Amino acid sequence: MNDNLRWKQRLQNLNKAFSRLRHACTLPEYNELEMAGLVQTYEFTFELCWKTLKDKLVYDGYSVNSPREAIRQAFGADLIGHIDCWLQALESRNLFVHTYDDSIAEEAVSLIKGKFFPMLAQCVENLNMMAEKED
Repeated sequence: MNDNLRWKQRLQNLNKAFSRLRHACTLPEYNELEMAGLVQTYEFTFELCWKTLKDKLVYDGYSVNSPREAIRQAFGADLIGHIDCWLQALESRNLFVHTYDDSIAEEAVSLIKGKFFPMLAQCVENLNMMAEKED
């Protein structure tokens, strides 16, 4: 598949997932099910985001083999900012598996809404602007 087409198709999926995450982040409070839904929505949005970055980097001529490498190279290529936040988001994936623990679930919601959602919003906006410039 054409690398340009691949990253743009992945971006379309990312936009759909991000729209769901945006909606989930607007709720002022969460019951247990909604909290789990927010965390899961964040997880698949984050996965699509780093994979979209990877596809864009490959299109731009980079070689990328892992999520951490994609994040580091995306930062080096000025596709994202705040690398520490991105690396924290990557590491938090292991923490979020334990959302059955109320304190961990509350911490996850706080991180997602306060730190990770804005990070993803900026990335999605940047990727969409790049896609528009290429069209």
